[in-house]
Amino acid sequence: MSSLAKSADSTDSTQELTRSQRLDRLPFTRLHGRLLGGSGVGWALDAMDVGLISFLMVAIKKDWGLSTGQVSWLASVGFIGMAVGASVGGYLADRIGRRNVFALTLVIYGLATGFSALSTGFWMLVVFRFVIGLGLGAELPVASTLVSEYAPARIRGRMVVLLESFWAVGWILAALIGYYVVPQENGWRWALVIGVVPAFYALYVRRGLPESVRFLERAGRVDEAEASVRRFEESAGIAPVPSPAPKQIAKPSWKALWEKRFAGRTVALWLTWFGVNFSYYGAFLWIPTFLVAQGFPMAKSFEFTLWITLAQLPGYAVAAVLIEKVGRRFTLASFLLGSAVSAIAFGQSGSETAILVSGCMLSFFNLGAWGALYAVTPEVYPTTFRATGSGSATAFGRIASIIGPLLVPWVHDNHGTGPTFVLIGVSFAVAMLAALGLPEWRGKELQNT
Repeated sequence: MSSLAKSADSTDSTQELTRSQRLDRLPFTRLHGRLLGGSGVGWALDAMDVGLISFLMVAIKKDWGLSTGQVSWLASVGFIGMAVGASVGGYLADRIGRRNVFALTLVIYGLATGFSALSTGFWMLVVFRFVIGLGLGAELPVASTLVSEYAPARIRGRMVVLLESFWAVGWILAALIGYYVVPQENGWRWALVIGVVPAFYALYVRRGLPESVRFLERAGRVDEAEASVRRFEESAGIAPVPSPAPKQIAKPSWKALWEKRFAGRTVALWLTWFGVNFSYYGAFLWIPTFLVAQGFPMAKSFEFTLWITLAQLPGYAVAAVLIEKVGRRFTLASFLLGSAVSAIAFGQSGSETAILVSGCMLSFFNLGAWGALYAVTPEVYPTTFRATGSGSATAFGRIASIIGPLLVPWVHDNHGTGPTFVLIGVSFAVAMLAALGLPEWRGKELQNT
């Protein structure tokens, strides 16, 4: 994290600054690191749960004799829950606070994951997967909003990309559990038991992470907001300066997303989220199953998936550098273009080497794009409805994550691997074009009104 630490901008100690401006002038401190790490662990646990289903589908299908259609619904029902959770969770985060909703979501999906290990049949597991989705969907936009609102302006994009990089950690954990635990007798049940960890981690989140200063000001809790800013200033060794009284601003509203000023941004953001979700979940949830269908043993399929997952880490690292060097929009569009090309190449791969290389490239570009997308999303809207806007975009994207796992196996079964990944590549290309319509907010202060 040392690369994030930079000297603060020189500021006249008598100059009046808003609390947001006081946070923006800070260097990266240990409190930023604690916020990033604390939110990131929750993010990784979220990713671990989402990633596990791609491995569990193979084992559950075999144990229970499920059809491909049933397995598809097992994957998609979680995303139905995520769509609802993202929309409602984002709205609640603007009403009752980012930290409270973040902790609540961890409890919901952690407990539901643990109980799902006791499922006695298909429909019981489907219900639990829906509840798990509610918690998962609400957490991601709320966590990225919280980190974005504390991050200094000049490194805000990098911090959010680093937060998103914890997704790779979670998928690697899922791949390891899939490789070592799932193939054992009742292994898929023990894998779900491991997923109860987030419920306990929520206790730390509730006590250890700060609430958003911007939210506290809007809620009239000015003393708490001032105390939080001063803690960060003390950690940086910077003297506080006077801040004016915060302006009264309107309550959050979904209608505000479609005001003339924001409607174009909303369309571009929603289309980007839709294309990325369709491609990512259409591909990565089914890669282990597709490899088994091509004749690879389950263990070999899981091993390939583990190597492909590891390629996510350098993807995030490169995106974290580029996003502050060349901007959010260019980084996002470039990585989506690379994702489209890699997806088509993966669909044409015949040898083990070609599968691994193209799969790793797909993983590299796709997850780098995810990092850039999460960085730009909280910057599109002002504080009043930032979490509402982020959650709504995420929720619209989850519609694609429902459709993808249902449509992709049908295309694969009827037309083969090549056309399947051409479809995925086209979806990436649509997301790339939409991303060009997003605003560029590199180095600027987040909007308050």
